[in-house]
Amino acid sequence: MDLINAFMVLMNFVIVPATAYAAQLSLGALGVTMIYGILRFSNFAHGDSMAFGAMATILFTWGLQALGVSLGPLPTALLALPLGIAVTAAFLLGTDRAVYRFYRAQKANPVILVIVSMGVMFIYNGITRLIIGPDDRNFDDGARFLFTVRDFKEWTGLEEGFGLRSSQAITLVVAIAAVMLLFWFLNRTRTGKSMRAFSDNEDLALLSGINPEYVVRVTWIIVAALATLAGVLYGLDKSFKPFTYFQLLLPIFAAAIVGGLGSPLGAIAGGFVIAFSEVTITYAWKRVLTYALPDEMAPDGLVQLLSTDYKFAVSFMILVVVLLFRPTGLFRGKSV
Repeated sequence: MDLINAFMVLMNFVIVPATAYAAQLSLGALGVTMIYGILRFSNFAHGDSMAFGAMATILFTWGLQALGVSLGPLPTALLALPLGIAVTAAFLLGTDRAVYRFYRAQKANPVILVIVSMGVMFIYNGITRLIIGPDDRNFDDGARFLFTVRDFKEWTGLEEGFGLRSSQAITLVVAIAAVMLLFWFLNRTRTGKSMRAFSDNEDLALLSGINPEYVVRVTWIIVAALATLAGVLYGLDKSFKPFTYFQLLLPIFAAAIVGGLGSPLGAIAGGFVIAFSEVTITYAWKRVLTYALPDEMAPDGLVQLLSTDYKFAVSFMILVVVLLFRPTGLFRGKSV
């Protein structure tokens, strides 16, 4: 029975939160890896693209709530998501037309585009803060839990319970649906195959008659959808604060690089590696070990390797190790 209680604690504080966080990181890393694989530069503005997409969705959510529109037990933000994606896609396409297209025409070195994306990042961040402000914004309405810890204890009679938040379940369902749709698009549609061909060999793709500007536009639209989904799901699961998405840039890039830049499968795998590493290393294992070990071996301290304040340091350490020993990542993407 003690082992079951230990597993319930593990599910409640490690496995389920880490899985939801991994899904959010994976969606963000997919956007980064698509930009790197097709447009061939590291987009440092991606974290703030997520913030902008989440902000647009929040504004539409507030508008729908003011009109009395809701989805009952589900967050109203799900209804506002298509509108948020559309606004974010238009914003990113406008940025590409105003900024990035000039450097593509000049065939600028990728390092120049990286520096340009850093400037775009600061502009995005300023716009987002100017519109919605720098404070926390909670836009999660509807039912907060599918079932609570108390409900689970009553059903099972266990000492430890397990509760599942609706935001965690929504994150997993939406992320799985988005990834399946993206892989179907890339592998089954003519446009998706053109994008893969352009990523593999740009010169050969151009000789085959593929329109590079069309590929670029579709790429930005897909990236906008992924960024908005990742930003909204993260905001529903935690809360929305513009600066938080700037901080998320490190684990998102770490996930993309660990999996292999340019590899969609690698981005998903990298998201899970980073998320579970952050959660397990910063979690205090005392309760789990108290149940799992004999009484005389039960720990007195928290058994916490790092404080949660240093969770992004875990991403940084993993990133450094991967760059030193396997720069192509787990799925042998493009070398960094």
